[in-house]
Amino acid sequence: MCGIAGAVDLARGVHRAEVAPMVETMSCRGPDDEGLWLSSEGLRGDDGPSRAALGHRRLAVVDVPGGTQPMTLERGGETLLTLVFSGEVYNFRELRAELEGRGHAFRTVSDTEVVLVGWLEWGSGVVERLNGMFAFAIWDTRSEELFLVRDRMGVKPLYWYPTPDGVLFGSEPKAILAHPRSEAVLDLDGLRELLSHVKTPEHGIYRGMREVRPGSWVRVRREGTDVHRYWRLEALEHTDDRDTTVAHVRELLDDIVDRQLIADVPLCALLSGGLDSSAITALAAQKLRAQDAGPVRSFSVDFVGYEDAFAADPMRDTPDGPYVRELAEHVGADHTAITLANEDLTDPDARAAVLAARDVPVSIGDMDTSLYLLFKAIRRRSTVALSGESADEVFGGYRWFHDADAVNADTFPWMAATRQGPLDRSTDHLAPDLRARLDLAGYVDASYRDALAEVPHVDGVSAHERRMREVCHLHLTRFVQILLDRKDRMSMASGLEVRVPFCDHRLVQYVFNTPWALKTFDGREKSLLRAATRDLLPASIVDRVKSPYPSTQDPGYEKALRSSVAEVLADREAPVRELVDADALRAAVDAPQDGPSIDTDRARMESVLQIDAWLRRYRPTLAL
Repeated sequence: MCGIAGAVDLARGVHRAEVAPMVETMSCRGPDDEGLWLSSEGLRGDDGPSRAALGHRRLAVVDVPGGTQPMTLERGGETLLTLVFSGEVYNFRELRAELEGRGHAFRTVSDTEVVLVGWLEWGSGVVERLNGMFAFAIWDTRSEELFLVRDRMGVKPLYWYPTPDGVLFGSEPKAILAHPRSEAVLDLDGLRELLSHVKTPEHGIYRGMREVRPGSWVRVRREGTDVHRYWRLEALEHTDDRDTTVAHVRELLDDIVDRQLIADVPLCALLSGGLDSSAITALAAQKLRAQDAGPVRSFSVDFVGYEDAFAADPMRDTPDGPYVRELAEHVGADHTAITLANEDLTDPDARAAVLAARDVPVSIGDMDTSLYLLFKAIRRRSTVALSGESADEVFGGYRWFHDADAVNADTFPWMAATRQGPLDRSTDHLAPDLRARLDLAGYVDASYRDALAEVPHVDGVSAHERRMREVCHLHLTRFVQILLDRKDRMSMASGLEVRVPFCDHRLVQYVFNTPWALKTFDGREKSLLRAATRDLLPASIVDRVKSPYPSTQDPGYEKALRSSVAEVLADREAPVRELVDADALRAAVDAPQDGPSIDTDRARMESVLQIDAWLRRYRPTLAL
């Protein structure tokens, strides 16, 4: 896992002094090493500006001594290809053996070199052979082309910023914004994207910036720039019966977890006591025992007094703690619970770190801060973590999958189901004239229509089955991107690699095409996953109702939040004041509270604080 950044300019050229700061912004993603490569040929055939510069910050996970980057491939004393790579390729050993059979030799045992040699052998076709999470840039000296490539599910981020004669690119927007030829401009479309919770493919928030779409590559060359999608979900008829389907899901999970345990550094599992993380932790424990590699190490997050004072809310019926302890004991895990207090969640440095990791003010408050602090604590003992993220999108686990009103609403189901919940993106706190110009309802509707148009269908199914295929596709192409981006940013801010086994494209493709009746054959959510892993888990966890990532219920957090917003409103120089309706915000701050709040007021206040901090720190140009 690493951070990459660089630039190509086929007319003016690029300079080391311009690209080095871009690479430095990725230091949190790669604390172990740094490298910067510039094409040796100057634009005038001398030592002047170069056509291409590729930079890398490394978090060493596989082949610690040998996998340094940028990595070049030379033949006959000439550099043919140069690569900077972020992520992991889980089938690199099989690919290496195949390439060796074709006569290629290797000087390292890293997955990065396998990608590099694979590109020499198969060109861009190598990406279709890769199983993993990755984002990489490869410069072909022979054709003077740059390719920017992203994994199928978009686990690893990659942004690009077209310039008149080339491109700037980076793992995060901050890398691109460190180059003098970029501009941090937020226009109405950017603000719409921030507030709408739709995650439009390729939208980079800042004007002119784009994100490489999952399952795509971007090619930059003299003739121009083109984008190619090498993978997308396909509609295939599912012919397996229930037992065969369950068995195949288990077979896939066994293979996926086995592959994702490969690391030359300490590895752990994230454990919440829910079905998803418990299944991954139990599978990892089983594999490690078989390898005589000791117990699985696991980590969870909790809050001071949370379990004792827990009150069920619309999103969570039970606290995680008892289930975490039961699973850890059941599999013999070496478990650590990271317990956070209010002062941790409201710590200005922690909140600033979250904003710096996000690049834009999209934080979901304490849930982002606690995740960052959890990962920071884990990093002291482990470098790699397995996560249960994305199981809900793959297997149909969210409550709104099973809510007829949300399913049949003419919009994104999660929006229909959470209008009064913590994911609500109401803009009542914004200035009325700005709200009118944003027309968020129109923006969301257009995004929804675009997303629906991409859904592949099979013939001869019921209207309900057709609709559930749409709902699943919306989650796998839109909603999951929001969560994957959050997990990547919070983990890499601490130099922790988080792997997501449920995003293996083989599993995603197979389960996507299973009929909804099979996904819910036992009358509940995630029937296939429950059946496939039942033998590994305690009955209490198998039967536990879905409970999302925890949010603090301590009234003290709410009080601190309201106090902070009041301070912003009292500051006549606060930059956010020109964007908000101060009277509406004051009413929200002064509203009486009988207990912990997860309603729209809390979401609004979190949003205002993040936007204000972002404007103060980054001073973007607002073109609203």
